[in-house]
Amino acid sequence: MLPTTTDEIAYTQAVSPACACGRLRRATRALTQLYDDAMAPAGLRVTQFSLLRTLARDGPLRISELAERLLLDRTALSRNLDPLVERGFVDIVRGDDARTREAAITKSGRAALRAATPYWERAQLDVAARIGRHKLDTLIEVLGELETLHPMFGPFHQPSLRKTGRGSQASSPAPQSSPRKVGRGNRQSRT
Repeated sequence: MLPTTTDEIAYTQAVSPACACGRLRRATRALTQLYDDAMAPAGLRVTQFSLLRTLARDGPLRISELAERLLLDRTALSRNLDPLVERGFVDIVRGDDARTREAAITKSGRAALRAATPYWERAQLDVAARIGRHKLDTLIEVLGELETLHPMFGPFHQPSLRKTGRGSQASSPAPQSSPRKVGRGNRQSRT
């Protein structure tokens, strides 16, 4: 919607002419490259590292919930998750019912995460050294605020029933089915 009132026009003229989204996307690409380069010896990209950390911290998560937590669409999640499944770092198992699938970090995934953590920490220290710790802390705070602009946080979003990892459902749990691995040849819909 274009500004129409005098106040709206004055406000838009006072705002920086630089596109916040464009600048943030360029900064994100630069920062991602810095972390990916630092983490290359560990064999993980920073996006994969973040995914493993989320699974290690929160336990098995439904695929749709994992996508929500990382603010990723299903295609982007799959692009990062599939190589981790192929390498044996993540298992995809049957969820609470036959229609859902959950991602769970494996023992190998935990080992890969431990091995990659020092590289991630070095990248984190490098960023703090380059821009200053105070600016980094402020940046992380502002980014948290920007994340709330995602439509998921809007008034029409239907939150997941599960707020955290295994065992903390908002509704009564469905009967447990035995987990089974979904192999490459059995790519069923992951919800």
